[in-house]
Amino acid sequence: MPKTAACVVGALLVAAASTVTQPALGQSEPQAQGQQLYEQNCAVCHMPDGTGNPPTFPALAGDANLQDLALIVENISRGKNNMPPFPNLTTEQIAALATYIRNSWGNAFGEVTTEDVAAYMVGPEATVDQASIWDGVFTAEQAARGEEAYDACTKCHGRRLNGAADDPDMKSTPPLARAAFLRDWDGRTLATLFEFNRTTMPQNNPGSLSDQEYVDLIAYMLSVSEAPAGDTELPPDPAALGRIVIENRAGP
Repeated sequence: MPKTAACVVGALLVAAASTVTQPALGQSEPQAQGQQLYEQNCAVCHMPDGTGNPPTFPALAGDANLQDLALIVENISRGKNNMPPFPNLTTEQIAALATYIRNSWGNAFGEVTTEDVAAYMVGPEATVDQASIWDGVFTAEQAARGEEAYDACTKCHGRRLNGAADDPDMKSTPPLARAAFLRDWDGRTLATLFEFNRTTMPQNNPGSLSDQEYVDLIAYMLSVSEAPAGDTELPPDPAALGRIVIENRAGP
């Protein structure tokens, strides 16, 4: 990955990871909750200020499509194109998130209620079982395959997945494992990480790996972060990955 491209990716990740919730004066309770949900789940791709990273991640600021609540609910609950699904969000949370993005960055499309969201949900709302990366969600064999695939990433992110911090000749890039990585991605799902990686990496040729290789890379990243291996592989399925949460803790 060229140094300039690595800097672009680094800036995206750092900007999203460093977001601190500062509720604006006059925000309603749903807007404040929606802001927290946005920063937790969406800012890594659409950026804290809603400007996105077009064309991969479209801007939400000034997006007339946000008038269409059915489209918002469908995209959040099921995912679409480069957007992962968020099956763990309740109708109340989707309503809060929709309220925030529809009324931020110059948008003014009105508040959304839980009842509004429920009207566009397909089927009854169900409780989604969530898992943590500490629950043994990948296998040792899968992580080993991911280590082989990681050869394509070492030039920018370093042999130790530390963002090439030990190479004085390289620009610093985001770490892909251990404490710093877990801190930056804490609370986000593996679906978000999967979609981000396969749509932006390698920066000079995004999407050049197979979906299986991208999910194997995630298994390797988790293994290096000392998450335990289990008996079942991570699937290259955003819906399934959306049920697995990255948690920042030292061990299982």
